[in-house]
Amino acid sequence: MKEYDIVTKVKEMDYAELSPEDANLVGMAAAMTDNSYAPYSRFRVGAAILLSNGEIVTGANQENVAYPSGTCAERSACFYAHARYPDAKFVKIAVAARGTNGEFTDSPTAPCGACRQALLEYETLAGTNVPVLLAGAKSVIEVESVKALLPLAFVEF
Repeated sequence: MKEYDIVTKVKEMDYAELSPEDANLVGMAAAMTDNSYAPYSRFRVGAAILLSNGEIVTGANQENVAYPSGTCAERSACFYAHARYPDAKFVKIAVAARGTNGEFTDSPTAPCGACRQALLEYETLAGTNVPVLLAGAKSVIEVESVKALLPLAFVEF
């Protein structure tokens, strides 16, 4: 039997410590929470993806009474990004969420498993790590890659 330790390094930063580029990306993800359609969960999520061509594509969660017919912010953004700019590679992703009270969550909210798997597909296409910025009310966590969020991911064999 072999045993492995899986370690994910993260950096936690105050908003003042973000680079202007990262602050903009996080701000766009936060703004997209206003475009969320979440009448059932009242949990509003926004995402922003910086592409290698300089474009930033955003998305917001969209619910449907016929659950699970809706989609998460991260998947709405990543699917649109690749459909609109198929040759551009993902460079960085930001995610922000508002809780059921309407306020930004105190702790940063990470993507669900389905979104992690979908985002990993585009990190693989990029051929390099795609950092993920997870924004909370008071701080931002940076994870070095999508793969770090999903270390035992399903991959094509």
